[in-house]
Amino acid sequence: MNELFYVSHKIPDLFSTEGMLKTNNFVKISNMLKVGVLGAGHLGKIHLRQILELIDIYELVGFYDPDPITSEKVSQELGVRNFKTMEELIEKVEVVDVVTPTVNHYECASKALRMSRHVFIEKPLANTLQESKDLIRLAKEADMKVQIGHVERFNPAFKAAIPYLYQPMFIETHRLAQFNPRGTDVSVVLDLMIHDIDIVLSVVRSSVKR
Repeated sequence: MNELFYVSHKIPDLFSTEGMLKTNNFVKISNMLKVGVLGAGHLGKIHLRQILELIDIYELVGFYDPDPITSEKVSQELGVRNFKTMEELIEKVEVVDVVTPTVNHYECASKALRMSRHVFIEKPLANTLQESKDLIRLAKEADMKVQIGHVERFNPAFKAAIPYLYQPMFIETHRLAQFNPRGTDVSVVLDLMIHDIDIVLSVVRSSVKR
């Protein structure tokens, strides 16, 4: 399982996407990036709201969620078009934002990559190591950009500490949170601990060893 964390951590470097959400990476595509969101649950709505606040950079084309009740409710609440199928939405955008349960990450991201779309995927990258490796291969073959939502590396406290971190020899992390049934589709390691592992991998530039 450690290999999965390392693969996930390395993807931004592999595709030169220190910030997929930087417009200078996409100046050759369009002036306004057309974005579509897959998933309109708790995190999906947060992504939709954030994109709506960046109207000078992104054109939010719409979203897709398999639950018709959720789709209609979110569409009315945010004033965003809800698409009836995933394929219809992907066809009309340049960037696909995958904010689905982890078990669906591979299906959604692979479909977007096969349709030559750039992809942002909420962490973790995928549910298994093999799925992660397959996504890397698909992104390389399609020459598309992929970034994983490891938001803790952009935490102001962590960014402030980076200049003082030099070849650390011992790292101890603690992450405490109340139980949330929303993240039970995967283990607590993939849901929460992966944040800490990603931070460690950002500081210690070496491969994970068994």
